[in-house]
Amino acid sequence: MIKSELVARIAEAYPHLMHKDAERIVSTVFDVIARALADGDRVELRGFGAFSVKSRPARTGRNPRTGESVAVEEKRVPYFKTGKELREKLNDEPPGGG
Repeated sequence: MIKSELVARIAEAYPHLMHKDAERIVSTVFDVIARALADGDRVELRGFGAFSVKSRPARTGRNPRTGESVAVEEKRVPYFKTGKELREKLNDEPPGGG
């Protein structure tokens, strides 16, 4: 599912919301999560999961085309850990949400 599909489903589920309002809500939620992670905070959505940031240390990588060694700088990457309810839902329901 892509962002526009999520917006469309929300607008469909809540007909009193205009499509542009649903789009604004989704964008705002994503922006707040991204800003919190950029600030080093952890974002926990009970029953769904938790977003956090992990640091990857600097390392020596390889250019796949030439095989040459390349220095890869330390970087921060987003990390998501599923919540218990989401894990159970994924493992208890048949594929397709039956």
